[in-house]
Amino acid sequence: VQLQASGGGLVQAGGSLRLSCAASGRTFSNYVMGWFRQAPGKEREFVVAISWSGGSTYYADSVKGRFTISRDNAKNTVYLQMNSLKPEDTAVYYCAAVFSYSDYVTDKYPREYDYWGQGTLVTVSS
Repeated sequence: VQLQASGGGLVQAGGSLRLSCAASGRTFSNYVMGWFRQAPGKEREFVVAISWSGGSTYYADSVKGRFTISRDNAKNTVYLQMNSLKPEDTAVYYCAAVFSYSDYVTDKYPREYDYWGQGTLVTVSS
């Protein structure tokens, strides 16, 4: 699976951005999709994941209520709508994928994912 993330940019605190991750190469609907982020000098951290059908989602506490993940299997794309952005959300955001038979998502560690996109930078100014 090849993943291409896009949609990052510079936004003021309180603003919104929508990230996209386009997949190619395999049957997209067989894969759990996740978003991770990595701020300068910090480890990569889990943001959110969505099951293959979209019926199950799993959010990090730090983004719950502000971020929303969704997917369109017909377009082989997963989205991350980010609202009420804070300066601490500044990071490079990565999308990732792992094959799964289960429609219940619990995958929150980077080591659980097999495929990664190149990352897109989100900068939130105060």
